[in-house]
Amino acid sequence: MINAGNDKAVQPSTQMQAVDPSPIPVLENTCNRGQSWDELAPIYGVTHADPPWKTSLYATFDCLAAEGVLPSLERRQAEDQLAEITYRHVPAPERQLLALAHTMITRGIISGDALERRMHRIRARLTTN
Repeated sequence: MINAGNDKAVQPSTQMQAVDPSPIPVLENTCNRGQSWDELAPIYGVTHADPPWKTSLYATFDCLAAEGVLPSLERRQAEDQLAEITYRHVPAPERQLLALAHTMITRGIISGDALERRMHRIRARLTTN
């Protein structure tokens, strides 16, 4: 069981679930910020092709699959569907990140409000200098 900050334990998935492509406000706001790695890296003089959070993203994939909360095949199918419908205008790897967050929210693994609170805390830490 996983508790992702929404005070509710999530049971491992036992069957494939359909993905709900409906827009999620916190993720739509994130898409509209214009902060893809391709846009931000040159501003900060970073030349590495991959964003620093990409390793954590893959580790999250592995942890969710290992716990049975979001099996890899389901996650990839949801990602493919969301990439075609909801996040087609977003570059990779941001599209993977948004698809994972979208899937986690629609399945109740984390709430949109909990994700938004975490994003605000992280943004505050990064901008307090």
